[in-house]
Amino acid sequence: MEKVKVAFLCGGRSAEHEVSLQSVKNIASAADPAQYEKTLIGITKDGRWLWRERQDGADFGGFLLNGENPKTICLDEKNLVPFECGRLKSLFDVVFPVLHGPFGEDGTVQGLLKMSGVPFVGSGVLGSALAMDKETSKKLLRAEGVPIAGFVTLRKDGGIPDFSAITAKLGLPLFVKPANMGSSVGVHKVHGEDEWLNAVNDAFFYDDKVIVEEFIEGREVECAVLGNGAGAKASCAGEIIASHEFYSYNAKYIDENGARIEIPAKLPDDVTEKIRETAVKVFLILNCADLSRVDFFVKKDGNIIVNEINTMPGFTKISMYPKLWEQSGVSYETLVDRLIRYGLGYMFNRR
Repeated sequence: MEKVKVAFLCGGRSAEHEVSLQSVKNIASAADPAQYEKTLIGITKDGRWLWRERQDGADFGGFLLNGENPKTICLDEKNLVPFECGRLKSLFDVVFPVLHGPFGEDGTVQGLLKMSGVPFVGSGVLGSALAMDKETSKKLLRAEGVPIAGFVTLRKDGGIPDFSAITAKLGLPLFVKPANMGSSVGVHKVHGEDEWLNAVNDAFFYDDKVIVEEFIEGREVECAVLGNGAGAKASCAGEIIASHEFYSYNAKYIDENGARIEIPAKLPDDVTEKIRETAVKVFLILNCADLSRVDFFVKKDGNIIVNEINTMPGFTKISMYPKLWEQSGVSYETLVDRLIRYGLGYMFNRR
C-alpha cells in the first residue's frame, strides 16, 4: 500500500515553542515509517516556515528549525506555498499540528488548514478557539453546569482593579493567568498585595486579557480524552504531585524533580468515574475533536472542579497525555497512529 503523507507542524510563535519541539520529536519518531511518509515543517519564533523531508531512519525529531540548512518556505513558484488554498492538499494527505498555545492551538492554523482543504489532527477552528480562551471556555462550562473556580476577567485597556476589591470576591491566595496561554506560562500564585501588580503585568505581557481565579485547595488530577462524538473515551485519571508551590512551567519542564506523577491516581472509584465522565462532557461541550487533556482539582470532600482543557496537550517524555493512555492500554505508537487516522477521517466534521 502507498504510504500516507504526513506533515508535522512544530515550533510556532508562542511562548510554548520549545515544548512543541520536544513534543514533535516523540510524535514523529513514533509514527510507523512503514505506513507514513513524514515531512517536518517548523515555524520559527518570528513566523518563518521551514521544512525538511525525512531522508532515512535517523532521529526525525532531532530537527530544531535551525540546523542543516532547512528549506525556507516562501511565496514563490520554486518552493512550498502553504498559504495558497489547495496546495497543501496536493502535497500531504494529513497534517499533524504539534503546536501549543497562540498561533497554533487557538484555531488560527486550523483555519489555514481547513481553507487549504487538507485533513488535520485535532480540534477545528471553533473547538480550538473556545478551549484556548479561558474566559470563554469557563463561561460555557458554567452555563452547562460544570463546576469551575470563581474568576474575574481583566482587560489591558481596562486598567488594573484595586487589590482589595479582587480579594473581597476571590479571597487569598489567588491565581493570575493569561487568558490564552498554556504550559503555565505567565501564571502566578499571589499571596498578598506586594505580588499583585507584578503578577498582573507579567500575565498581560502574554495576552491582552487576564484571568484572576480563586485558589482551590485540592489535588491536581488530569484525564485524557481520545476519539470523536459518541465515540470519545476517557483514560484513567493521573495525579500531579508538585514539589513546587504549584505546577509551574519550571516544575513541568525545567526542574527534573519539580513534580511526581501517580498513574492511576489513588482516588475512590466513584470520584475517578466522575472525573472521566466530566472530561468527556467538557470535550463535547467545547466542540473538541480527536484529543484533549482535561485538568481537575479534587477537593477533600471528593467534589471535583474543572481547571482547564488543552486541545493539543504536550507529548514530551514527561507529559501526562501519552502516559495516561499507556496506563489505559494504548501504547504511544498506537496512540499516534489513531490520531493520524482520526485526522484523515474527520476533516469535514470539525467546527
